[in-house]
Amino acid sequence: MALWFREYTLEELNQIMADTLISHVGIEFVEIGDDFLRARMPVDQRTRQPMGILHGGASVVLAETLGSAASNLAINRDEFYAVGLEINANHVRSVASGSVIGTARPLHIGKSTQVWEMQIHDENGNLVCVSRMTNAVLKKEK
Repeated sequence: MALWFREYTLEELNQIMADTLISHVGIEFVEIGDDFLRARMPVDQRTRQPMGILHGGASVVLAETLGSAASNLAINRDEFYAVGLEINANHVRSVASGSVIGTARPLHIGKSTQVWEMQIHDENGNLVCVSRMTNAVLKKEK
């Protein structure tokens, strides 16, 4: 059985992100698996730092986008919403061009908190960044 509360399409996810920081830096959701969510981000003038390599903050934007989206897909959005409490990232390899692919997988899905791990790889499959995010699941006010 899939992790998600309901089925979403890539088109729906990408439309939700339109006109936000996420679309500004070129992040695009590319795959929804039974227990993972995957997105691609270009390494270009929007996401590089002055030394010409992927900005660590851009990697964190990709990781937080994946962790937040996945967390919200795994809950009943009519009653709850998820928000980030903490995120960390280890940058292990630089990338100067092309794109990076991030994948979010759950480490813990609880009633009030969720913990997600995001791994970001370059186009050759090399690990670029690993991140972990803790989200709070909050009840919507009526």
